[in-house]
Amino acid sequence: MAPAKADSSKKADPKAQAAKAAKAVKSGASTFKKKVKKIRTSVTFHRPRTLKKERNPKYPRISAPSRNKLDQYQILKYPLTTESAMKKIEDNNTLVFIVDIRANKKKIKDAVKKMYDIQTKKVNTLIRIANKNLSQ
Repeated sequence: MAPAKADSSKKADPKAQAAKAAKAVKSGASTFKKKVKKIRTSVTFHRPRTLKKERNPKYPRISAPSRNKLDQYQILKYPLTTESAMKKIEDNNTLVFIVDIRANKKKIKDAVKKMYDIQTKKVNTLIRIANKNLSQ
């Protein structure tokens, strides 16, 4: 008989329970909020993207910044001194240089400006048989 008595004392008054529930609904307790179910759009599971921290290296991976391998001295190797090149200089007001194979027209133009303080109007290039670039 004793266990039955304990059960009856555990149950709270129905009016008090109803009042408690009404209060919870009024205050918008989290227990009464409807759970939103995630809609799956794919059957394949993808691992969630987790926290990615910014890199904070203990030491620099590159000890020194790389130097510019194509400066004006590397680009313009030497002027061409053949007879036809000399004729171009005299008649057409044109300089002829042997230049680095990796140099483009813009770099050649800038190199001539730095070395000789000459405004270049136009750069013509051609790759010779000996794999050297010729610039006019």
